[in-house]
Amino acid sequence: YFMIDLQNKTPKILVVGDLMIDHYLWGSCERISPEAPVQVVNVDRESTVLGGAGNVINNLNSLGAEVDVISVIGDCKVSEELKGLLTDIKVDTQYLITQKDRVTSKKSRIIAAHQQVVRYDRESTEEINNNSQMAILEFFKAIVNNYDVILLSDYGKGVLTFELTQSLITIANENEKKLLVDPKGLNYSKYNGAYLLTPNKKEASEATNSVIKDNKSLTQAIKSLKKQCNLEVSLITLSDQGVAIFDNELRIHPTVAIEVFDVTGAGDTILASLGFALSCNKNIDEAVKFANLASGVVVGKIGSATATLNEIIEYESSLNKSSSDEHIKTWDEISYIVSELKNKDKKIIFTNGCFDILHIGHIKYLEKSKSFGDILILGLNSD
Repeated sequence: YFMIDLQNKTPKILVVGDLMIDHYLWGSCERISPEAPVQVVNVDRESTVLGGAGNVINNLNSLGAEVDVISVIGDCKVSEELKGLLTDIKVDTQYLITQKDRVTSKKSRIIAAHQQVVRYDRESTEEINNNSQMAILEFFKAIVNNYDVILLSDYGKGVLTFELTQSLITIANENEKKLLVDPKGLNYSKYNGAYLLTPNKKEASEATNSVIKDNKSLTQAIKSLKKQCNLEVSLITLSDQGVAIFDNELRIHPTVAIEVFDVTGAGDTILASLGFALSCNKNIDEAVKFANLASGVVVGKIGSATATLNEIIEYESSLNKSSSDEHIKTWDEISYIVSELKNKDKKIIFTNGCFDILHIGHIKYLEKSKSFGDILILGLNSD
């Protein structure tokens, strides 16, 4: 019932952090350049998606949350492009502050045959000025109470300065709002007082100046983070081993990824899905299980990706961990799932019948029905 319970929820979540654009140039490579020992990539298409804190927004949007964002952008072409991408997913741009001398981050990757060949970045990484920081605080104070959860997405590009981050955490705590942070850098004292942080094993090792190699060192590091940053819950993501959490005791929730194609953005998905589940009043263990499923869906895709609730439910049932109840859909769920599948060009087959008992004839009949398309929807005739 856990997933179904999340389906009709639209929590309100606020994201503060470094917005950027991820730009992909897709092509193929047939030869090496005569001018230098480099690949010649024939680009046949390009795509731009929201990156950094924008990828967190994209993930929340896919899950069905209502999202607002506070950030600082430059007065450049990339900023206009960024606003356009936010408007496309119906996210308001009224809390974006323009700072004249800044260049909004854009990361361009050239991809040939699913391999990243080179990446080039254009961006400002110096700290935002005092005026911008004050403007963020004014917005934040005015709207903080409208949200269920606050997420800080720190990519180290200058928006979340030490003083600003500390002020945001203080205000969130005064208003009894959970504030979650995806941290950056070595100095975690700027996140002091947050509800939780989501560092990976490498980041946690660097922040605690330790080597995490077994359960003992993991326990020491996770406890040390909780104490030194004054957190409610301490959490470390362990990539293919799952997620470790510590409040009063250590628990490791194993990962559920079947195939890993690309870990780009997996940290954004963890932050977004934790925030989403917690804002729907789930406890921390339920939230971590949900985040594991969401990132399992995302690492199975290429490029910064997102997961919808239906994909997560489908993924969980593919792991054979679901109960039969999760497969029984309401009319609303069916219409939503069908439109999502049609967007993916899936062929949908419908059949129905009375199944007082299930025998081999029924099974052959269902197998045959399924063979005509991608997804079989079965109507159970009630008596």
